[in-house]
Amino acid sequence: MIRVYFVDDHPLILEGLHSLLCLEKDIELAGQARNGASCLKFLLHHPVDVMLLDITLSDISGADLCATIKRRYPQVKVLGLSYQKEKKHLQDMMENGASGCMLINTNKEELLTAIHTVHAGGIYLSPDAEETLHGPLHNGRVHTPHVTKREKEVLSLIANGNTNLEIAEKLFISADTVDSHRRNLLGKLKARNTAMLIKCAIDNQLLC
Repeated sequence: MIRVYFVDDHPLILEGLHSLLCLEKDIELAGQARNGASCLKFLLHHPVDVMLLDITLSDISGADLCATIKRRYPQVKVLGLSYQKEKKHLQDMMENGASGCMLINTNKEELLTAIHTVHAGGIYLSPDAEETLHGPLHNGRVHTPHVTKREKEVLSLIANGNTNLEIAEKLFISADTVDSHRRNLLGKLKARNTAMLIKCAIDNQLLC
């Protein structure tokens, strides 16, 4: 059973998400919040597997809330929901540990696919979010994905055979943060495993 939690400051969106998922047999609706403060208060006493998080809340940015959640509750998979194609907002979410992003105009089938993907440890970007972050297809290829400075550091250490714990010690960050960067890299480079990740990094000239 996947425990799903909603955070959005639009009541109609909350009602819509509830209606879409309330009859799914493998999903338990853990609850909902309309702001970041209520969300963090809920997490103190209730387990959540997947969180559907509005990228632009009234009291805190979705990216900042995502960073706090991943720091305190690294097991929670955050799926960002956006109302428009704002590259910076989507980018900030992914860089702060989100397991994926999608536009709110999604359908039920895609929403379920996203929830199951991130719950299983994968990265999910809807086609619109993918295009906003990485650019449209040209001659069958996608533009080189944006990789942050920290992600490049992690990528280089992965390529050198370091484990998550070793990378954490070298970069003075937690192993959970390293794992989050690794998952983001797998998603950005469309890689299924470490070997494929390194190959894709070489193909995109991300390794010196």
